[in-house]
Amino acid sequence: MISTGVAGFTGHDVERLLGDAGIVRHRGKIEAVIDNAGRAQAMVQQEGSLAAFFWRYEPDAIPPGEAQTASISDASIAISKELKKRGWKFVGPTTVYAFMQAMGLINDHAEGCCMRDRVEQARNNFIRPQPR
Repeated sequence: MISTGVAGFTGHDVERLLGDAGIVRHRGKIEAVIDNAGRAQAMVQQEGSLAAFFWRYEPDAIPPGEAQTASISDASIAISKELKKRGWKFVGPTTVYAFMQAMGLINDHAEGCCMRDRVEQARNNFIRPQPR
């Protein structure tokens, strides 16, 4: 049997999670995470990988003087719209922008930040996935 992970969670799991004080206990968000997990699995089948989907939205480099001044971008708005079109929930532009930061799709560390060069080096070494 193929493991479906979070995508296979049931109503029982939702109820269990609603009682977990260690997480945000919002039924809509919990149900959205479960549904989005299934949509992520479908995206892997359609796109080859999640990375292949997200990296096609790689924005131009942010000049150091403009770093850490925004919480959304044209790319995060575009990704958010596409994910919502595909049925994803709780994926607004601000949430997507934070995801872009976390995955290294955007390097908006301020000039002089000890992480800016490390992130840029990792981005330069990353082999972008090829679209299908």
